[in-house]
Amino acid sequence: MELTDGNLQTLTDYLQKTLSPDPSVRRPAEKFLESVEGMFNYPLLLLTLVEKSPDKVISVCAAITFKNYIKRNWRCNEDEVNKICDADRTMIKANIVNLMLHSPEQIQKQLSDAISTVGREDFPHKWPNLLADMVSRFQSGDFHIINGVLHTAHSLFKRYRHEFKSNELWSEIKLVLDVFAAPLTELFKVTIGLCNTHGTDANALKILFSSLILISKVFFSLNFQDLPEFFEDNMESWMTNFHTLLTVDNKLLQTDDESEAGPLELLKSQICDNVALYAQKYDEEFRPFLPRFVTAVWHLLVSAGSALKYDLLVSNAMQFLASVSERQHYKQLFEERSTLTSICEKVILPNMECRTVDEEAFEDNAEEYIRRDIEGSDVDTRRRAACDLVRSLCRFFEGPVTEIFSVYVASMLAEYAKEPARAWKHKDTAIFLVTSLASKAQTHKHGITQANELVNLTDFFVANILPDIRSPNVNQFPVLKADAIKYVMIFRSQLPKEQLVSALPLLIAHLEAESAVVQTYAAHALERIFMLRVAKSTPVMAVADVLPFMEPLFTNLLKVLTMPCSSENEYVMKALMRSISLLQEAAVPVIPSLLLQLAHKLRVVSKNPSKPHFNHYLFECLCLAVRVSCRANPGSLRNFEEALFPIFTGILQADVQEFIPYVFQVMAVLLELHAEGVPPAYTALFPHLLQPLLWERPGNVPPLVRLLQAYLARAANDIATNAADKIPGLLGVFQKLVASKVNDHQGFYLLDSIVEYMPASVINEYKKQIFILLFQRLQSSKTTKFIKSFLVFINLFCVKYGAIALLELIDSIQPSLFGMVLEKVLVPEVQKVSGTVERKICAVGMTRILTECPAMMNSGYSKLWSPVLQALVSLFELPEDDSAPCDEHFIEVEESPGYQAAFSQLAFAGRPQHDPVGPNIANAKLHLAHSLRTLSTACPGRVQSMISSDLSPEVTQYLHGYLQAASVTLA
Repeated sequence: MELTDGNLQTLTDYLQKTLSPDPSVRRPAEKFLESVEGMFNYPLLLLTLVEKSPDKVISVCAAITFKNYIKRNWRCNEDEVNKICDADRTMIKANIVNLMLHSPEQIQKQLSDAISTVGREDFPHKWPNLLADMVSRFQSGDFHIINGVLHTAHSLFKRYRHEFKSNELWSEIKLVLDVFAAPLTELFKVTIGLCNTHGTDANALKILFSSLILISKVFFSLNFQDLPEFFEDNMESWMTNFHTLLTVDNKLLQTDDESEAGPLELLKSQICDNVALYAQKYDEEFRPFLPRFVTAVWHLLVSAGSALKYDLLVSNAMQFLASVSERQHYKQLFEERSTLTSICEKVILPNMECRTVDEEAFEDNAEEYIRRDIEGSDVDTRRRAACDLVRSLCRFFEGPVTEIFSVYVASMLAEYAKEPARAWKHKDTAIFLVTSLASKAQTHKHGITQANELVNLTDFFVANILPDIRSPNVNQFPVLKADAIKYVMIFRSQLPKEQLVSALPLLIAHLEAESAVVQTYAAHALERIFMLRVAKSTPVMAVADVLPFMEPLFTNLLKVLTMPCSSENEYVMKALMRSISLLQEAAVPVIPSLLLQLAHKLRVVSKNPSKPHFNHYLFECLCLAVRVSCRANPGSLRNFEEALFPIFTGILQADVQEFIPYVFQVMAVLLELHAEGVPPAYTALFPHLLQPLLWERPGNVPPLVRLLQAYLARAANDIATNAADKIPGLLGVFQKLVASKVNDHQGFYLLDSIVEYMPASVINEYKKQIFILLFQRLQSSKTTKFIKSFLVFINLFCVKYGAIALLELIDSIQPSLFGMVLEKVLVPEVQKVSGTVERKICAVGMTRILTECPAMMNSGYSKLWSPVLQALVSLFELPEDDSAPCDEHFIEVEESPGYQAAFSQLAFAGRPQHDPVGPNIANAKLHLAHSLRTLSTACPGRVQSMISSDLSPEVTQYLHGYLQAASVTLA
């Protein structure tokens, strides 16, 4: 694409259309942009629009499109197409920093994120001048430019907070510190000086404080992995200034908005994070500064109001106190009973209370309330921070803290008992306080796994929780209902089973509550209880426990999905999935009506997918319903196909990318349930599955392979007879996949199914070319993953067509190549093969090579007989070798943002465990023993001689064990 006015106008028109709320306008525009993004100059056209478009909306849209384009395409794996040519990459890096720094703030943030994406891949080796270019802008004196640099630095360095330690990471951080630490420190001091100079200028202060916030964030990132020598040497300067900023209170920086944190609150919050980091990780060096920060943070906590804008500050301040209180060195700061009482009264209790804003969020913004409360994302809420502080204090002072709070709990519950309507918030606080006190260790799967022995959870449940959920009015005091249900959910592993069983009908009844929060908590609690296991396998809840309530369970769960506030409630759909999974065949009577409602829901959400987790569990439910129903009644398969196929067709025709991988997985499950023959609908679809465009999207590859395997398992002969012209396309897919380091294993899955199910006439036509492709890849790019898949394949081929056929085929490519494969690949690497079935295939294949191939006994290959047998016995007896070359580059299949929907494996759509070797060989060790006897009969004395002379004593002992178990002797 040339940089012409015509192309700029075309791009502008399509960007405008991507903003349309109408999918019929928006999707074609998105497809056009996807189709041209591999063209020369495309990113430069976008940047030109960012800089020069007269329409600010288009400028912002172009900036966002550019950022997403960079995120998708900048990283280029060696086996993938490079969509950004080298010339474009060079131009982008030459111009983007300057463009970012001179753009409006809204665009600046998008370009800054793009720079950080490029920096993650290219800095420092391919973009060595990036930091020096950025640091030089600190001298400009223009804080719009300086803040742009700081925002980019923050985006670039924040990954240091999450990266695993490595020499490469240390080297990069050292390089950054050498260039950036001193200028950042100087900028910090200068900015504080300017704050003092412009102390009466509100506008200047806001800009300067935004700089200080970014400086503090960069400080956190650069100090996260380890304490750098530079910052240790300059700790006095940084900590003195942090303390000053923590205690500053300039009226000009206070905001009228009670819900949005202002620059003052944001800066103090970040400083609390910074000093908490030092208190946790560098306590010895930080110890001289700690007392003054404890005092300052305490003052912050007791003086901060209850407004929403202080939430982040208060929670970070409490997290600082929590990190200090659980350190042995600082224990003495808290051991006075008066200190503990003061913390409990003035900090913890006020921040556990249900405020008006919390009540409003509960009623008006249920989704956000749920996200914060039960998804573990409420790290920035006062309640979570207060809870963490209680747990930290209990580490050394469990008895006194429990005793102090028990008085408050009793008092608040007494207040509630007198006037429930007026004092319900007292009980809400009491329940939260008991939960905080009792919780010592927690997992997502089991809830609380270790509890405070000083708190009797069952007594509290019977006295204070059960009455709330037993109340026939499910809409009375909805916050308390949610609290009670959450208590059951959190302490499910601690409560006796009989209490959980008694709670089931009560939780099911609360699915009918008007409050979306109560509905969701009830569904989530049921799902979590159904997940509880005894000894990892047996469910705590037996089918007999749930069966009496099955009808209202499904009725109420489905009814929730008809309510506008919960029409795409992921917790409800997950509870449906778990209910079917627990009940299995007992759920069959409700599946027909369930199918109708799930199919209707799928038709609706496929028009505009917006809730990924809900959609995932919807497809999981469909897979489960199919499997459970068809296991009990195979004839019901037709009902599922009639209900789902029209919807699937619509999804495929509309190219709903989020759903297509799911559709392929469900179709594979349906196809595999056909005992014989394939209905015409599947046959008609088969050629379309080979279209190259489908395979371009990474998210489609695993489910498409899975579906093609199902076709081969059920219709290989039909394909060979009636669709022979499609076989080159099928092998073309294999060729594309096996050339990729990311997808080579998927190529082998497909190839293994082709070898197993396709008629020999088809295999014979293409087998030599297949092996040549594999040897070319083995020579050019040998990875552990590829070798494991390759070994399984050649042994499967051997099992299916015999050892002689395998040897002749490989040696027809190059003389003596078979021996090289055995010596260089099979013998040294077979121990790395993983999976019970895969190892069995290798064992049986190697047995056939040893015992059914005359060349192994009578030619130059005979010297490899003993090493192959030694490797086979090792495969049986030694654990899997999971080592890999230290320099091997393992490629992770990453989630691809933007257009390319990532693949999500459906747990209930997994391919049934299949053993190609078959039931005829149940025990591979005994099979080896019998095969050795057959060989020894044909070659009397030789087998016994080679075993005695060439094998290690340990291997020989194992072999004698196999022979004895099989009751055979060698001739």
